[in-house]
Amino acid sequence: MIFTIDVGNTNIKVAVFEQVDLVEKFVFQKKDLENNFEKILKKYSNCTIAVLSSVGKLDEIDILWLKKHLNLLEISHASAFPFQNLYGTPKTLGVDRMVLAAGAVLLYPNQNILIVDAGTCVTYDFVTDKKEYLGGAISPGLRLRYESLHNFTAKLPLLSKKQPENFIGNNTEEAIHSGVVNGLRYEIEGFVSEYSVKNEQFTIILTGGDANFLANRLKSVIFADENFLLKSLQQLYTYSLQND
Repeated sequence: MIFTIDVGNTNIKVAVFEQVDLVEKFVFQKKDLENNFEKILKKYSNCTIAVLSSVGKLDEIDILWLKKHLNLLEISHASAFPFQNLYGTPKTLGVDRMVLAAGAVLLYPNQNILIVDAGTCVTYDFVTDKKEYLGGAISPGLRLRYESLHNFTAKLPLLSKKQPENFIGNNTEEAIHSGVVNGLRYEIEGFVSEYSVKNEQFTIILTGGDANFLANRLKSVIFADENFLLKSLQQLYTYSLQND
Protein backbone atom coordinates (compact mmCIF):
# COMPACT_ATOMS: atom_id res chain seq x y z
CA MET A 1 0.00 0.00 0.00
CA ILE A 2 1.01 3.60 -0.60
CA PHE A 3 -0.32 7.05 0.29
CA THR A 4 -0.33 9.76 -2.36
CA ILE A 5 -0.54 13.31 -1.00
CA ASP A 6 -1.57 16.37 -3.01
CA VAL A 7 -1.04 19.65 -1.13
CA GLY A 8 -3.16 22.34 -2.77
CA ASN A 9 -3.62 26.02 -2.03
CA THR A 10 -6.23 25.34 0.65
CA ASN A 11 -6.80 21.63 1.06
CA ILE A 12 -4.77 18.44 1.24
CA LYS A 13 -5.95 15.37 -0.64
CA VAL A 14 -4.71 11.96 0.42
CA ALA A 15 -5.37 8.75 -1.47
CA VAL A 16 -4.67 5.19 -0.37
CA PHE A 17 -3.56 2.86 -3.17
CA GLU A 18 -3.36 -0.92 -3.25
CA GLN A 19 -1.04 -1.30 -6.23
CA VAL A 20 -2.88 0.75 -8.92
CA ASP A 21 -6.32 0.68 -7.26
CA LEU A 22 -7.49 3.74 -5.33
CA VAL A 23 -8.94 2.33 -2.09
CA GLU A 24 -10.01 5.51 -0.29
CA LYS A 25 -9.56 9.28 -0.50
CA PHE A 26 -9.47 11.92 2.24
CA VAL A 27 -9.73 15.71 1.92
CA PHE A 28 -8.97 18.16 4.72
CA GLN A 29 -7.49 21.61 5.33
CA LYS A 30 -3.74 22.06 5.64
CA LYS A 31 -4.03 23.24 9.25
CA ASP A 32 -5.56 19.88 10.20
CA LEU A 33 -2.86 17.68 8.69
CA GLU A 34 -1.53 16.02 11.86
CA ASN A 35 -4.91 15.20 13.41
CA ASN A 36 -6.32 13.78 10.19
CA PHE A 37 -3.22 11.82 9.28
CA GLU A 38 -3.13 10.20 12.69
CA LYS A 39 -6.61 8.82 11.99
CA ILE A 40 -5.59 7.67 8.51
CA LEU A 41 -2.48 5.91 9.85
CA LYS A 42 -4.56 4.10 12.47
CA LYS A 43 -6.88 2.81 9.77
CA TYR A 44 -4.05 1.85 7.40
CA SER A 45 -1.33 0.92 9.87
CA ASN A 46 0.37 -1.40 7.35
CA CYS A 47 1.00 1.49 4.94
CA THR A 48 4.42 3.07 5.51
CA ILE A 49 5.17 4.74 2.15
CA ALA A 50 3.95 8.10 0.87
CA VAL A 51 4.67 10.27 -2.16
CA LEU A 52 3.89 13.99 -1.97
CA SER A 53 3.62 16.93 -4.33
CA SER A 54 2.83 20.45 -3.22
CA VAL A 55 1.57 23.55 -5.02
CA GLY A 56 0.56 25.12 -1.71
CA LYS A 57 3.37 25.66 0.79
CA LEU A 58 3.39 23.06 3.56
CA ASP A 59 4.93 24.06 6.88
CA GLU A 60 8.29 22.46 7.63
CA ILE A 61 6.90 21.08 10.90
CA ASP A 62 4.28 19.16 8.90
CA ILE A 63 6.92 17.79 6.52
CA LEU A 64 9.01 16.64 9.48
CA TRP A 65 5.93 15.00 11.06
CA LEU A 66 5.22 13.07 7.86
CA LYS A 67 8.86 11.99 7.57
CA LYS A 68 8.77 10.79 11.17
CA HIS A 69 5.80 8.50 10.51
CA LEU A 70 6.31 7.55 6.86
CA ASN A 71 8.93 6.80 4.26
CA LEU A 72 8.21 10.01 2.34
CA LEU A 73 9.15 10.80 -1.25
CA GLU A 74 8.74 14.50 -2.06
CA ILE A 75 8.37 15.22 -5.77
CA SER A 76 10.40 18.24 -6.87
CA HIS A 77 11.92 19.69 -10.02
CA ALA A 78 14.92 17.45 -9.37
CA SER A 79 12.84 14.25 -9.46
CA ALA A 80 12.92 11.87 -12.41
CA PHE A 81 10.12 12.50 -14.92
CA PRO A 82 9.19 10.38 -17.95
CA PHE A 83 9.16 13.28 -20.43
CA GLN A 84 11.46 15.90 -21.93
CA ASN A 85 10.64 19.29 -20.44
CA LEU A 86 10.65 21.92 -23.20
CA TYR A 87 9.10 24.66 -21.05
CA GLY A 88 10.99 27.93 -21.52
CA THR A 89 11.37 28.49 -17.76
CA PRO A 90 11.36 24.94 -16.34
CA LYS A 91 12.11 26.00 -12.76
CA THR A 92 8.91 28.10 -12.66
CA LEU A 93 6.71 25.23 -13.85
CA GLY A 94 4.50 24.02 -11.01
CA VAL A 95 5.36 20.58 -9.69
CA ASP A 96 1.67 19.69 -9.80
CA ARG A 97 1.63 20.33 -13.56
CA MET A 98 4.74 18.19 -13.97
CA VAL A 99 3.12 15.36 -12.01
CA LEU A 100 0.01 15.54 -14.21
CA ALA A 101 2.14 15.44 -17.34
CA ALA A 102 4.04 12.45 -15.95
CA GLY A 103 0.83 10.61 -15.20
CA ALA A 104 -0.46 11.33 -18.69
CA VAL A 105 2.70 9.93 -20.31
CA LEU A 106 2.71 6.84 -18.09
CA LEU A 107 -1.00 6.07 -18.31
CA TYR A 108 -1.53 7.04 -21.97
CA PRO A 109 1.79 6.21 -23.69
CA ASN A 110 2.55 7.26 -27.28
CA GLN A 111 -0.32 9.75 -27.43
CA ASN A 112 -0.69 13.50 -27.76
CA ILE A 113 -2.35 14.58 -24.52
CA LEU A 114 -3.99 17.77 -23.30
CA ILE A 115 -4.47 17.86 -19.52
CA VAL A 116 -7.02 20.37 -18.23
CA ASP A 117 -6.84 20.82 -14.45
CA ALA A 118 -9.90 22.74 -13.25
CA GLY A 119 -9.10 23.81 -9.70
CA THR A 120 -8.38 27.17 -8.10
CA CYS A 121 -6.74 27.98 -11.41
CA VAL A 122 -7.41 26.21 -14.69
CA THR A 123 -4.19 24.91 -16.21
CA TYR A 124 -3.73 23.50 -19.67
CA ASP A 125 -0.72 21.25 -20.32
CA PHE A 126 0.20 19.56 -23.58
CA VAL A 127 2.47 16.55 -24.00
CA THR A 128 3.31 15.09 -27.40
CA ASP A 129 3.36 11.45 -28.43
CA LYS A 130 7.16 11.79 -28.38
CA LYS A 131 7.06 12.48 -24.62
CA GLU A 132 7.78 16.19 -25.04
CA TYR A 133 6.19 18.60 -22.59
CA LEU A 134 5.47 21.82 -24.50
CA GLY A 135 3.64 23.99 -21.95
CA GLY A 136 0.11 25.33 -21.99
CA ALA A 137 -1.91 28.06 -20.31
CA ILE A 138 -3.19 29.28 -16.95
CA SER A 139 -6.48 31.05 -16.25
CA PRO A 140 -8.77 31.68 -13.24
CA GLY A 141 -10.90 28.79 -12.02
CA LEU A 142 -14.61 28.92 -11.24
CA ARG A 143 -14.20 30.08 -7.64
CA LEU A 144 -11.79 32.86 -8.60
CA ARG A 145 -14.19 34.06 -11.29
CA TYR A 146 -17.09 34.26 -8.86
CA GLU A 147 -14.91 36.00 -6.27
CA SER A 148 -13.49 38.53 -8.71
CA LEU A 149 -16.97 39.62 -9.80
CA HIS A 150 -17.87 40.20 -6.16
CA ASN A 151 -14.58 41.74 -5.00
CA PHE A 152 -14.02 44.13 -7.90
CA THR A 153 -17.54 45.45 -8.34
CA ALA A 154 -19.76 47.46 -6.02
CA LYS A 155 -22.95 45.42 -5.93
CA LEU A 156 -22.55 41.97 -7.45
CA PRO A 157 -23.13 39.21 -4.87
CA LEU A 158 -20.68 36.41 -4.04
CA LEU A 159 -22.20 33.18 -5.31
CA SER A 160 -21.25 29.52 -5.11
CA LYS A 161 -20.94 27.54 -8.33
CA LYS A 162 -24.20 26.38 -9.84
CA GLN A 163 -25.20 25.04 -13.21
CA PRO A 164 -27.09 27.89 -14.95
CA GLU A 165 -30.73 27.12 -15.55
CA ASN A 166 -30.83 29.17 -18.75
CA PHE A 167 -28.22 30.42 -21.18
CA ILE A 168 -29.78 33.90 -20.96
CA GLY A 169 -29.85 34.83 -17.28
CA ASN A 170 -33.04 36.76 -16.50
CA ASN A 171 -31.81 38.03 -13.13
CA THR A 172 -28.44 39.04 -11.71
CA GLU A 173 -27.66 35.72 -10.06
CA GLU A 174 -28.55 33.67 -13.13
CA ALA A 175 -26.58 36.08 -15.32
CA ILE A 176 -23.49 35.56 -13.14
CA HIS A 177 -23.87 31.77 -13.20
CA SER A 178 -24.28 31.82 -16.98
CA GLY A 179 -21.28 34.08 -17.46
CA VAL A 180 -18.96 32.20 -15.15
CA VAL A 181 -19.88 28.60 -15.97
CA ASN A 182 -20.54 29.04 -19.68
CA GLY A 183 -17.54 31.33 -19.98
CA LEU A 184 -15.21 28.63 -18.66
CA ARG A 185 -16.97 26.02 -20.74
CA TYR A 186 -16.37 28.00 -23.94
CA GLU A 187 -12.80 28.70 -22.88
CA ILE A 188 -12.04 24.99 -22.54
CA GLU A 189 -13.78 24.19 -25.82
CA GLY A 190 -11.81 26.98 -27.48
CA PHE A 191 -8.48 25.62 -26.26
CA VAL A 192 -9.41 22.14 -27.44
CA SER A 193 -10.33 23.56 -30.85
CA GLU A 194 -7.01 25.41 -31.15
CA TYR A 195 -4.98 22.33 -30.21
CA SER A 196 -6.91 20.25 -32.75
CA VAL A 197 -5.73 22.53 -35.58
CA LYS A 198 -2.17 21.16 -35.33
CA ASN A 199 -2.98 17.80 -33.74
CA GLU A 200 -5.62 15.71 -35.49
CA GLN A 201 -5.69 13.17 -32.70
CA PHE A 202 -5.07 13.76 -29.03
CA THR A 203 -6.43 12.60 -25.70
CA ILE A 204 -8.09 15.12 -23.40
CA ILE A 205 -7.94 14.58 -19.64
CA LEU A 206 -10.10 16.78 -17.42
CA THR A 207 -9.21 16.75 -13.75
CA GLY A 208 -9.28 18.92 -10.63
CA GLY A 209 -11.97 19.77 -8.10
CA ASP A 210 -14.41 21.11 -10.72
CA ALA A 211 -13.87 18.32 -13.25
CA ASN A 212 -17.12 16.46 -12.61
CA PHE A 213 -19.08 19.72 -12.44
CA LEU A 214 -17.84 20.76 -15.89
CA ALA A 215 -17.62 17.41 -17.67
CA ASN A 216 -21.27 17.04 -18.62
CA ARG A 217 -21.37 20.52 -20.17
CA LEU A 218 -18.41 19.98 -22.49
CA LYS A 219 -18.91 18.77 -26.04
CA SER A 220 -15.38 17.42 -26.43
CA VAL A 221 -14.70 13.73 -25.93
CA ILE A 222 -12.74 13.69 -22.68
CA PHE A 223 -11.64 11.49 -19.82
CA ALA A 224 -12.91 13.20 -16.66
CA ASP A 225 -11.10 12.09 -13.51
CA GLU A 226 -10.91 14.43 -10.53
CA ASN A 227 -8.34 12.09 -8.94
CA PHE A 228 -5.90 12.08 -11.84
CA LEU A 229 -3.14 13.90 -9.92
CA LEU A 230 -3.35 11.40 -7.06
CA LYS A 231 -3.18 8.54 -9.56
CA SER A 232 -0.30 10.25 -11.34
CA LEU A 233 1.65 10.38 -8.07
CA GLN A 234 1.22 6.63 -7.67
CA GLN A 235 2.47 6.08 -11.21
CA LEU A 236 5.38 8.47 -10.70
CA TYR A 237 6.42 6.70 -7.50
CA THR A 238 6.70 3.41 -9.40
CA TYR A 239 8.59 5.17 -12.18
CA SER A 240 10.97 6.72 -9.63
CA LEU A 241 11.79 3.30 -8.18
CA GLN A 242 12.64 2.01 -11.63
CA ASN A 243 14.71 5.04 -12.59
CA ASP A 244 16.45 5.93 -9.34
